[in-house]
Amino acid sequence: MSAVAPARDRLLEAADELFYAHGVTATGIDAITARAGVARKSLYNNFASKDALVTAYLEDRHGQWLTRLGVRREEATTSRERVLAVFDAYIDHAESEHLEGFRGCGLLNAAAELPVGSLGRETVRRHKEQVEDLLCEPLAETRSEVDARVLAEHLSYLLEGAVSRAGLESSAERLHRARRIAEALLAPQ
Repeated sequence: MSAVAPARDRLLEAADELFYAHGVTATGIDAITARAGVARKSLYNNFASKDALVTAYLEDRHGQWLTRLGVRREEATTSRERVLAVFDAYIDHAESEHLEGFRGCGLLNAAAELPVGSLGRETVRRHKEQVEDLLCEPLAETRSEVDARVLAEHLSYLLEGAVSRAGLESSAERLHRARRIAEALLAPQ
Protein backbone atom coordinates (compact mmCIF):
# COMPACT_ATOMS: atom_id res chain seq x y z
CA MET A 1 0.00 0.00 0.00
CA SER A 2 1.41 3.38 -0.96
CA ALA A 3 2.13 5.77 1.92
CA VAL A 4 1.45 8.74 -0.35
CA ALA A 5 -2.00 7.62 -1.50
CA PRO A 6 -4.90 9.59 -0.04
CA ALA A 7 -6.54 8.03 3.02
CA ARG A 8 -9.75 7.32 1.07
CA ASP A 9 -7.84 5.31 -1.52
CA ARG A 10 -5.91 3.38 1.14
CA LEU A 11 -9.15 2.63 2.99
CA LEU A 12 -10.81 1.34 -0.18
CA GLU A 13 -7.79 -0.79 -1.01
CA ALA A 14 -7.77 -2.26 2.51
CA ALA A 15 -11.53 -2.85 2.39
CA ASP A 16 -11.18 -4.52 -1.00
CA GLU A 17 -8.56 -6.95 0.29
CA LEU A 18 -10.17 -7.68 3.66
CA PHE A 19 -13.84 -7.78 2.65
CA TYR A 20 -12.98 -10.16 -0.18
CA ALA A 21 -10.72 -12.37 1.95
CA HIS A 22 -12.81 -12.49 5.14
CA GLY A 23 -16.27 -11.14 4.35
CA VAL A 24 -18.01 -7.88 5.14
CA THR A 25 -19.42 -8.93 8.50
CA ALA A 26 -16.22 -10.52 9.79
CA THR A 27 -14.09 -7.51 8.87
CA GLY A 28 -14.16 -4.76 11.44
CA ILE A 29 -13.32 -1.10 11.07
CA ASP A 30 -10.19 -1.53 13.19
CA ALA A 31 -8.79 -4.14 10.80
CA ILE A 32 -9.46 -1.88 7.82
CA THR A 33 -7.89 1.21 9.38
CA ALA A 34 -4.88 -0.83 10.55
CA ARG A 35 -4.32 -2.29 7.07
CA ALA A 36 -4.78 1.15 5.50
CA GLY A 37 -2.42 2.73 8.03
CA VAL A 38 -4.88 5.47 8.97
CA ALA A 39 -6.66 6.54 12.12
CA ARG A 40 -10.26 5.53 12.71
CA LYS A 41 -11.22 9.21 12.37
CA SER A 42 -9.90 9.15 8.77
CA LEU A 43 -12.37 6.42 7.95
CA TYR A 44 -15.29 8.48 9.23
CA ASN A 45 -13.96 11.61 7.52
CA ASN A 46 -14.20 9.73 4.22
CA PHE A 47 -17.22 7.47 4.79
CA ALA A 48 -20.28 8.22 6.90
CA SER A 49 -20.47 4.62 8.16
CA LYS A 50 -19.27 1.09 7.54
CA ASP A 51 -22.31 0.68 5.27
CA ALA A 52 -21.09 3.63 3.19
CA LEU A 53 -17.64 2.03 3.00
CA VAL A 54 -19.19 -1.28 1.91
CA THR A 55 -21.16 0.46 -0.85
CA ALA A 56 -18.04 2.34 -2.01
CA TYR A 57 -16.14 -0.97 -1.99
CA LEU A 58 -18.81 -2.60 -4.15
CA GLU A 59 -18.86 0.32 -6.58
CA ASP A 60 -15.05 0.26 -6.75
CA ARG A 61 -15.03 -3.52 -7.38
CA HIS A 62 -17.57 -3.00 -10.18
CA GLY A 63 -15.26 -0.37 -11.68
CA GLN A 64 -12.30 -2.74 -11.46
CA TRP A 65 -14.25 -5.39 -13.35
CA LEU A 66 -15.30 -2.89 -16.03
CA THR A 67 -11.63 -1.97 -16.46
CA ARG A 68 -10.72 -5.66 -16.90
CA LEU A 69 -13.52 -6.03 -19.42
CA GLY A 70 -12.39 -2.90 -21.28
CA VAL A 71 -8.90 -4.36 -21.71
CA ARG A 72 -10.35 -7.63 -23.01
CA ARG A 73 -12.80 -5.88 -25.34
CA GLU A 74 -10.00 -3.81 -26.87
CA GLU A 75 -8.58 -7.10 -28.14
CA ALA A 76 -11.94 -8.28 -29.54
CA THR A 77 -12.65 -7.71 -33.22
CA THR A 78 -15.99 -9.52 -33.62
CA SER A 79 -19.27 -9.53 -31.74
CA ARG A 80 -18.57 -13.14 -30.72
CA GLU A 81 -15.20 -12.13 -29.26
CA ARG A 82 -16.84 -9.24 -27.37
CA VAL A 83 -19.23 -11.73 -25.74
CA LEU A 84 -16.36 -14.05 -24.83
CA ALA A 85 -14.44 -11.06 -23.43
CA VAL A 86 -16.98 -10.98 -20.59
CA PHE A 87 -15.98 -14.54 -19.66
CA ASP A 88 -12.31 -13.61 -20.06
CA ALA A 89 -12.70 -10.68 -17.64
CA TYR A 90 -14.05 -13.08 -15.02
CA ILE A 91 -11.21 -15.52 -15.74
CA ASP A 92 -8.70 -12.69 -15.34
CA HIS A 93 -10.21 -11.88 -11.95
CA ALA A 94 -10.09 -15.52 -10.86
CA GLU A 95 -6.47 -15.85 -11.94
CA SER A 96 -5.33 -12.60 -10.33
CA GLU A 97 -3.69 -12.51 -6.94
CA HIS A 98 -5.96 -12.46 -3.89
CA LEU A 99 -5.00 -12.08 -0.24
CA GLU A 100 -6.26 -15.55 0.69
CA GLY A 101 -7.11 -17.10 -2.66
CA PHE A 102 -9.95 -16.79 -5.14
CA ARG A 103 -13.36 -16.85 -3.45
CA GLY A 104 -15.69 -16.21 -6.39
CA CYS A 105 -17.51 -12.99 -7.11
CA GLY A 106 -16.75 -10.49 -4.38
CA LEU A 107 -19.94 -8.61 -5.20
CA LEU A 108 -22.16 -11.65 -4.71
CA ASN A 109 -20.23 -12.69 -1.61
CA ALA A 110 -20.90 -9.29 -0.06
CA ALA A 111 -24.53 -9.22 -1.20
CA ALA A 112 -25.13 -12.53 0.58
CA GLU A 113 -24.18 -10.82 3.85
CA LEU A 114 -26.24 -7.66 3.35
CA PRO A 115 -29.89 -7.17 4.26
CA VAL A 116 -32.55 -7.17 1.57
CA GLY A 117 -33.18 -3.63 0.41
CA SER A 118 -29.72 -2.35 1.30
CA LEU A 119 -27.89 0.03 -1.01
CA GLY A 120 -25.06 -2.51 -1.29
CA ARG A 121 -27.37 -5.22 -2.62
CA GLU A 122 -28.83 -2.73 -5.09
CA THR A 123 -25.29 -1.95 -6.28
CA VAL A 124 -24.65 -5.66 -6.87
CA ARG A 125 -27.98 -6.10 -8.68
CA ARG A 126 -27.13 -3.22 -11.03
CA HIS A 127 -23.72 -4.78 -11.70
CA LYS A 128 -25.25 -8.13 -12.65
CA GLU A 129 -27.81 -6.42 -14.88
CA GLN A 130 -25.03 -4.51 -16.60
CA VAL A 131 -23.06 -7.71 -17.17
CA GLU A 132 -26.11 -9.22 -18.88
CA ASP A 133 -26.52 -6.06 -20.97
CA LEU A 134 -22.84 -6.23 -21.93
CA LEU A 135 -23.44 -9.79 -23.15
CA CYS A 136 -26.58 -8.74 -25.01
CA GLU A 137 -25.15 -5.76 -26.91
CA PRO A 138 -22.82 -7.70 -29.21
CA LEU A 139 -25.34 -10.54 -29.55
CA ALA A 140 -27.91 -8.05 -30.88
CA GLU A 141 -25.57 -7.30 -33.77
CA THR A 142 -26.26 -10.73 -35.29
CA ARG A 143 -29.64 -11.72 -33.77
CA SER A 144 -33.02 -10.23 -33.09
CA GLU A 145 -33.26 -8.21 -29.88
CA VAL A 146 -35.46 -10.91 -28.32
CA ASP A 147 -33.08 -13.75 -29.27
CA ALA A 148 -30.09 -11.71 -28.10
CA ARG A 149 -31.75 -11.00 -24.74
CA VAL A 150 -32.65 -14.68 -24.20
CA LEU A 151 -29.15 -15.88 -25.08
CA ALA A 152 -27.56 -13.16 -22.91
CA GLU A 153 -29.67 -14.36 -19.98
CA HIS A 154 -28.56 -17.96 -20.57
CA LEU A 155 -24.93 -16.90 -20.81
CA SER A 156 -25.19 -14.85 -17.63
CA TYR A 157 -26.59 -17.89 -15.80
CA LEU A 158 -23.74 -20.00 -17.18
CA LEU A 159 -21.25 -17.37 -16.05
CA GLU A 160 -22.74 -16.97 -12.56
CA GLY A 161 -22.84 -20.70 -11.98
CA ALA A 162 -19.26 -21.06 -13.16
CA VAL A 163 -17.96 -18.23 -10.98
CA SER A 164 -19.76 -19.69 -7.96
CA ARG A 165 -18.23 -23.12 -8.49
CA ALA A 166 -14.83 -21.59 -9.30
CA GLY A 167 -14.98 -19.68 -6.02
CA LEU A 168 -15.85 -22.80 -4.06
CA GLU A 169 -13.01 -24.67 -5.70
CA SER A 170 -10.62 -21.67 -5.59
CA SER A 171 -9.73 -22.34 -9.22
CA ALA A 172 -10.52 -20.71 -12.56
CA GLU A 173 -11.08 -24.10 -14.24
CA ARG A 174 -14.91 -23.88 -14.10
CA LEU A 175 -14.73 -20.46 -15.77
CA HIS A 176 -12.55 -21.84 -18.56
CA ARG A 177 -15.06 -24.65 -19.06
CA ALA A 178 -17.95 -22.17 -19.08
CA ARG A 179 -16.13 -20.13 -21.71
CA ARG A 180 -15.82 -23.23 -23.90
CA ILE A 181 -19.57 -23.88 -23.49
CA ALA A 182 -20.24 -20.25 -24.45
CA GLU A 183 -18.03 -20.66 -27.53
CA ALA A 184 -20.11 -23.67 -28.57
CA LEU A 185 -23.35 -21.77 -28.04
CA LEU A 186 -22.04 -18.91 -30.17
CA ALA A 187 -20.74 -21.12 -33.01
CA PRO A 188 -22.30 -20.41 -36.39
CA GLN A 189 -25.15 -22.76 -37.13
